[in-house]
Amino acid sequence: MPTAVQVTKTGGPEVLEAAEVDVRAPEAGELLVDVAAAGVNYIDTYQRQGIYPIDLPFVLGLEGAGTVVEAAPGTGFEAGDRVAWQGSLGSYAARKLVPASIAVKVPEAVSLETAAATMLQGMTAHYLVASTFEVKPGHNVLVHAAAGGVGLLLVQLAKARGARVIGTVSTEEKEKLAREAGADEVIRYDRDDFAKITRELTGGEGVDVVYDGVGKDTVDGSLASLKIRGLLALFGASSGPVPPIDPQRLNSGGSLYLTRPTSAHYTRTREEIDWRSKELFDAIVAGDLTVRIGGKYPLADARKAHEDLQGRRTTGKLLLIP
Repeated sequence: MPTAVQVTKTGGPEVLEAAEVDVRAPEAGELLVDVAAAGVNYIDTYQRQGIYPIDLPFVLGLEGAGTVVEAAPGTGFEAGDRVAWQGSLGSYAARKLVPASIAVKVPEAVSLETAAATMLQGMTAHYLVASTFEVKPGHNVLVHAAAGGVGLLLVQLAKARGARVIGTVSTEEKEKLAREAGADEVIRYDRDDFAKITRELTGGEGVDVVYDGVGKDTVDGSLASLKIRGLLALFGASSGPVPPIDPQRLNSGGSLYLTRPTSAHYTRTREEIDWRSKELFDAIVAGDLTVRIGGKYPLADARKAHEDLQGRRTTGKLLLIP
């Protein structure tokens, strides 16, 4: 059985190779973990393609959950602890070294698969609604790809904060999922002018914030959907990189704000990691947050997971199971 998924050359999903990879004993500040599940994320495809360069060869994957086999002294963890993490390369593996500084303990009431599905996308959704733009009661929020992994979490977290949520989706099935997650309005952006409809739904004013992980295909409409002094949080680019934007366009659009946030800048301290993960796990345990796992693939089938993700054939979260 392969023990990891390795990239020896950049390119399409076909470059993913199942391989045998040895893992050394943990050193200071490290945990050796048996991986129960690894999360599949769009950033993995950027790294695989070389858009985000990484020295070759490397094991892909930034997120996962599992059980500690051995912990270096002084980490605060011990063998048998159930842990999850995001931001540690090499997570597409059966066994992995995880920095204790980014690992969090998983409550017994949360399965390891759910924990793996929560970390990167959940932390992303949390920082977007709690920090990038602090959603409050009465805000109008537009969430693109509202039935995707981050999208479904964003809809739920923004609704929990009292916002009116407008979601965009590309299929009837995804519209149903977005509504089940709590979206007040859902727009089919594959066939309708979402910016025009968003304006109509907000009485011509526009929304306070747009959460856009799609990028090239939606950025123009996202800017056109904002109210005066509204904010566009461009947190991903599943449709491709966004071309340069003239700052004058932000002026003419209504003194708009544009930010390109990334998770690393919102999880810089242990306090931030613990705050975000605790709120997410507490909401899951309380039944206030549902994490949808849209697909589970054997570790050796990582190529198929990437093909399905980039082909927009998925909803919710994809996991690789060693």
